[in-house]
Amino acid sequence: MGFLILVIGVGLWWAAHLFKRVAPERRAAMGDKGRSQVALAIMLSVVLMIIGFKAAPYVHIWSPPAFAIHLNNVLVLVAIWMMSPAGTKGKIMSKVQHPMLMGFRTWAMAHLLVNGDLASIILFGGLLVWGMAEVIVINKTETDWTPRTDGSLAKDGMFFVASIVLLVIIGYIHGLVGPTPFPS
Repeated sequence: MGFLILVIGVGLWWAAHLFKRVAPERRAAMGDKGRSQVALAIMLSVVLMIIGFKAAPYVHIWSPPAFAIHLNNVLVLVAIWMMSPAGTKGKIMSKVQHPMLMGFRTWAMAHLLVNGDLASIILFGGLLVWGMAEVIVINKTETDWTPRTDGSLAKDGMFFVASIVLLVIIGYIHGLVGPTPFPS
């Protein structure tokens, strides 16, 4: 049952996020009320993914190498930074069209590196493929994109320091609810 709930959660995540682009007329017809309905669907998808992931039995697929946890932590730090306002206010990511989605995909890939069980592959693999599909759909529906003017390296640095703090907080919480991402 856990795998089914997990797949439904990942599927609902996909549907809620792609709805606006795949069915723009239908979404527009929903008006402002549609925003809260989509937000509710996204929250429900996260709850279903958590419940499904926790309930799914462990099915071993592969064993990650020991060094992968360190690579994961570096990639998650970079992902947090990419998903921060650095993507819109900094200099380094100023030429990247979808910095948040790039960060999200980096986060998913990092988690695939350290989790070799079937539930993790469904969860993080499903979210990684969604991130790739989302970019394709956005690029097809929004063809007018111009790189923004450069931001500042100082803002990049500021958001990077904030990302380190956020990584420590997320890592601490992660350790309370699951495995600790910081080996001792």
